[in-house]
Amino acid sequence: MLAIRWVISLVFVLQNAVMMLVIGLVFFPWALISPKGARAACKAYCIWVLWTARWMIGLKHEVRGTPPKGEMLIAAKHQSFLDIIMIFYASPAAKFIMKREILWMPVIGVYAYRIGCVPVNRGKRGAAIKKMLDDVKQGLTAAGQLVIYSQGTRVKPGEKRPYKIGTYALYEQMGQPCVPVATNAGLFWPKGTILRKPGLAVVEFLEPIAPGAEQRAFMSALEAQVEGRSDALMREAGFDV
Repeated sequence: MLAIRWVISLVFVLQNAVMMLVIGLVFFPWALISPKGARAACKAYCIWVLWTARWMIGLKHEVRGTPPKGEMLIAAKHQSFLDIIMIFYASPAAKFIMKREILWMPVIGVYAYRIGCVPVNRGKRGAAIKKMLDDVKQGLTAAGQLVIYSQGTRVKPGEKRPYKIGTYALYEQMGQPCVPVATNAGLFWPKGTILRKPGLAVVEFLEPIAPGAEQRAFMSALEAQVEGRSDALMREAGFDV
């Protein structure tokens, strides 16, 4: 049975890679003309992945809470590529702070740039964030929901990593509410393997943290909300936190 699941997972991964290329090529002329075309392509790819995950591997998805519609910061738990897809699909204008190396990835790099993602050099995150804020003020970057992964990387279920202060720097400078996001997606779409597992992957948008909180209170509230709800979602899925 496990061997069959590995084969199905491999087929799932391969067909999604092919469809990424196909969708990227089909939408490319529109994406070059307008960021709306790039966003439409990314939404189409999200729909394809979520649809094929459901019937190919038995992986369903659910978005809980209220995805933000206005300008605000989203501070999310990052366990899997799947939580990126689910957050982007649920949010009308999401754009991510991402590693600069992603810009050089086929298809993904071009579209990430066109939807307004913010590439960050390792060790130079502060400079990249400052540039992004300056661009927003000058009208060079479209408004939307800026998504940051506060632990800085994908974190396996059950693993603990510190929350980085860059999230507070953005929250303070932008003066916008911050929406914490919890997930259990890493249980079903694990890091570092092609094996995909059946179940219910959840992304949950939590109560926003209002602007103006001081650093310690903000970081404490953010970590408590995200970790607490992520642990609850994983327990709900049968994971022994």
